[in-house]
Amino acid sequence: MFRTSPPRFALVCLALWLVQWILGLLLVGHFWALSSPAVQWLVAVQLIGQTLLGLLILVQLPRALQWRPRRNPRPSAEVQAERQRIARELHDNVGSQLVNTMGLLDPQVPAHSQALRALEQCLLDLRLVVDSMDSGADMLTDRLARLRHRMQPVLDRRGIRMAWQVQAADGIATPCGARAQHLVSIAQEALSNVLQHAQATQVAVRLHYVGEPGAWCLEVCDNGRGLPEASTASGTRLPGFGLEGMRRRAVQMGGALELVRPEEGGTCIRVVLPIDGAPQPLRQGAHGA
Repeated sequence: MFRTSPPRFALVCLALWLVQWILGLLLVGHFWALSSPAVQWLVAVQLIGQTLLGLLILVQLPRALQWRPRRNPRPSAEVQAERQRIARELHDNVGSQLVNTMGLLDPQVPAHSQALRALEQCLLDLRLVVDSMDSGADMLTDRLARLRHRMQPVLDRRGIRMAWQVQAADGIATPCGARAQHLVSIAQEALSNVLQHAQATQVAVRLHYVGEPGAWCLEVCDNGRGLPEASTASGTRLPGFGLEGMRRRAVQMGGALELVRPEEGGTCIRVVLPIDGAPQPLRQGAHGA
């Protein structure tokens, strides 16, 4: 119990010290006149030591009372170092092999063009995996910035214009750690669907905080052909689009995923993540500009 609650442990230590110090004073006052000079010196030294111990506890008490449990577990230094080593190996070995293979293909040849697109998607996925392994406890905005850095060149080559609206909220903690990773994975999957299936020319990524009901809202919207009508029904599975995995991620971090059909067409994937972790739907019309 005390191992996971330093404030409680510090208060108990302070209470025990105070009781011991008061009892020591009472005993000294009662037996001081009856003791020999040598015993009096020993008792005086003990009282001085107890007083110094109490001062040390009081110095550490404010820091202990400010302790708060982490929302996300922090991996050990060994685990983090191993992740970074694997990320470097993937980037240097597998990534270089993909780049070399792409250099052997001629984009003017139709068959080669299809293979180039497949290899380009593999290279993009690899780089995103490496980024996620090396990001640790980074905040959501930092992770999304890395996602944009990786996705923008690919979208530009496909002729897809991306609008980026990521807004931080003053005084509101931005998701970090595992929750941020889940949100970025959902955004990555949604953008991958735009590249492979949507036949879109525009895509917008939006992140904003909604004061009522108190939640972060992440949206990825495109102007493509849209999803089949059945895919917007709750619980309906659509193989190949990764929607089931996105829903599981949203639920796992205490949020909810919605599929919205804009009036102008296309598809909008919306994730609502309450700051208190309780699943809560967002009212229609609560959009950020």
